[in-house]
Amino acid sequence: MSNLSKLPPSALKLSVDLAELPWPPAVSRHDTRILGQQRAQTALEFGVAMPTPGYNIYVKGDSGTGRLSMIRQYLEAHAKTLEPPPTYAYVENFDNPREPLALELPAGMGQHFSKAIEKMCDDLLATFPAAFESPTYQQKKGVIDRQFNQLYNKAIELVEAKAADLGIALFRENDSINFSPIIDNKAIDDDEFSLLPQSERDAFHKQVEALEEYLSDALIELPQWRRNLVEKTRELDNETIDTAIAPLFHALNEQFESIDDVVSYLSLIKDNLSSTIIDYLLTNRSMEARDNNAKRVFLTELYLPNLMIDHKADLGAPVVFEQHPTYQNLFGRIEYVNEQGSLVTNFRRICPGALHKANGGYLIIDAEKLINYPLVWEGLKRALKGGRVEIDSPYADFGINTMTLKPEVIPLNIKIILVGSEEIYYLLHELDSEFNEMFHILADFDSYIRRDPVSMQQFAELMYRQAQDANTLPLTRCAAERLIEHSCWLSEHQHRLSARINDSLELIGEANLLCQQSQQTQIDKAAIEHALMARDARNGRISENILEEMLDGTILIDTDGFAIGKINGLTVLEIGNSSFGAPARITTTVYPGSRGIVDIEREAELGQSIHSKGVLILTGYLGHCYAQLFPLAISASIAMEQSYGYIDGDSASLAELCCLISALTRTPINQSFAVTGSINQYGEVQAIGGVNEKIEGFFRLCQARGLTGDQAVIIPKANVRNLMLKQDVIDAVAAGLFAVYSVATVDETLTLLTGLEAGVMQEDGSYPEETLNFKAICRLKEIADIAQEADKDEAETG
Repeated sequence: MSNLSKLPPSALKLSVDLAELPWPPAVSRHDTRILGQQRAQTALEFGVAMPTPGYNIYVKGDSGTGRLSMIRQYLEAHAKTLEPPPTYAYVENFDNPREPLALELPAGMGQHFSKAIEKMCDDLLATFPAAFESPTYQQKKGVIDRQFNQLYNKAIELVEAKAADLGIALFRENDSINFSPIIDNKAIDDDEFSLLPQSERDAFHKQVEALEEYLSDALIELPQWRRNLVEKTRELDNETIDTAIAPLFHALNEQFESIDDVVSYLSLIKDNLSSTIIDYLLTNRSMEARDNNAKRVFLTELYLPNLMIDHKADLGAPVVFEQHPTYQNLFGRIEYVNEQGSLVTNFRRICPGALHKANGGYLIIDAEKLINYPLVWEGLKRALKGGRVEIDSPYADFGINTMTLKPEVIPLNIKIILVGSEEIYYLLHELDSEFNEMFHILADFDSYIRRDPVSMQQFAELMYRQAQDANTLPLTRCAAERLIEHSCWLSEHQHRLSARINDSLELIGEANLLCQQSQQTQIDKAAIEHALMARDARNGRISENILEEMLDGTILIDTDGFAIGKINGLTVLEIGNSSFGAPARITTTVYPGSRGIVDIEREAELGQSIHSKGVLILTGYLGHCYAQLFPLAISASIAMEQSYGYIDGDSASLAELCCLISALTRTPINQSFAVTGSINQYGEVQAIGGVNEKIEGFFRLCQARGLTGDQAVIIPKANVRNLMLKQDVIDAVAAGLFAVYSVATVDETLTLLTGLEAGVMQEDGSYPEETLNFKAICRLKEIADIAQEADKDEAETG
């Protein structure tokens, strides 16, 4: 057997050397580069810098690549260089409490303004009702009361004089006036009045009627006097209030004179204060006495602004990641309290959403969650198109009214960053034209990073920095080298690092725990290896069960000897987070007929489309190589034995073809080999995925049965660069106990499997005698002749 295609141990794995890298590396906390994602970073930078509406960003890539953390790190660093956005607050609308007003303040002024209003409330409590108890107020109030009393008393005196002329006494009891006859210069009571003769009593009643009529005429202007009294009292109260609060508002206006919204709001408060003070702060005029705490709560609930968000003046623009983008979490909500069995609310119970918190900055949202919550996607598009954030009920359009407040809308100036998968991006791109209008920028994260000295240095620095940030034990240079090798294993490529940065970071955390348990002082290469083995052990139950079934003969797999129409294919099983390789027996039978090649997996509806495509290619190969001089008439069946689940992929097509030719030519195949690879119709072997797991899966079986030096795996030559095998496999290859072969054609594979020369097609389309391809042509010609004879006999008998 030729050794030309046998791979040396050095080709089976990448060995990383960071000897030229200073260690520990110089870690920069201000490095905003996104590791190995130059295209995505350029797009992100352009989208962030573009001020035109519609240039929101969709970040496309696989989860676990660290795209979210890297984007947040970049945006947070960039946002610190920007001016902080204004502060927005809701306040009471005194004309229409159902529609609270929105105030705009400079960044950092929200808390300052709130404290000023709180102090104003405290000053009001200290001022009132004391201002109404001053001698000046009491004196003016007394003058107004005396003027009213003088007019009233003068009218009563006229009536009293007329009553005296008639011998009748006038009595005042509170606001009522009564009359009584005078006998012997003395007013009599009701008992004495009842003893008078009837004629005298009737005469008295007539006189009283006349007096009451006279009294009514005398007091005809009493309502006007009372109105004047109330009006003058109100003017006095307002004058007193204005005088008392003037210093307070003068100081407030001076303090916030440059903020138009605040000045306007202070004017509204000032206009509203008269009724508030009279109704609530003057104890003697209130319906019930209120202590200062209750009064203070009332004032703050009425006047204190409800800050949506108050950004610090020195922290730049906000960067917000909304993990749970429900409608209320994005757009805000209105809360309610239960008061005596009724749900009530006011502007103080308006709660901000993520759009309020990120307004003027950047909002990061998971695209999949966003489109899964009802009504959220449409609401977000409406907010972006309208340039405003509105707190409303998403169910109002369905006739369900759940709102009692309609807050004033707030201008929206925001950059949305959607983070999602490739599938969601193309789904939105195809089904929603508005998505294309609003998300012009695509930051496309690659699933791998090209491995070169620069990217390896950046990767090592990132691992070291993340380890420091996570407060793990120090990371050694050898540990960083092993992490790079593991990243290449994840990407299945010796020249590429995996973009799944999170996997490496999780591995550091797992190794750190193991080191702490064994009281080590640093994370070295052995610790990383230990963590990887522990991970394999945690996820290895199913692979161990399958291996045990192969060893006890439940699953039939041969690793020695020769057999016709049988071959060891290689598969990868993915169950949850576990992924491992396992050999699978492929069998083929050939017999005369014209049914063609029957894929038993497809007939049983277990073979998926790509697998079925690979089987169909076999017919094209047979026709191209063997049936140029006669029609291809063959009946054959191919099966993946003891497979009871769905099968997909064309990586078994090389093994299936070799097995088919073995059955066709009755040539035994070496069962010490396992084969993986796909083919085209011209017999060229093509690359497949999962090559490392496949090799390691067959190696584990051979190792368990005992390595003989004859066992080997055949892989496509195009997959050599994908080899990142575990060390025990490499050690076995180095010791001559196991081998890995790479092939480029079907003929090379047949030669390795059978020990016979496949044969090269000659100019006349034939193959040299005693070659495998010659035997195949002869057998196919024989089957074609049998079919032709059968057709002839059928025609004659017909």
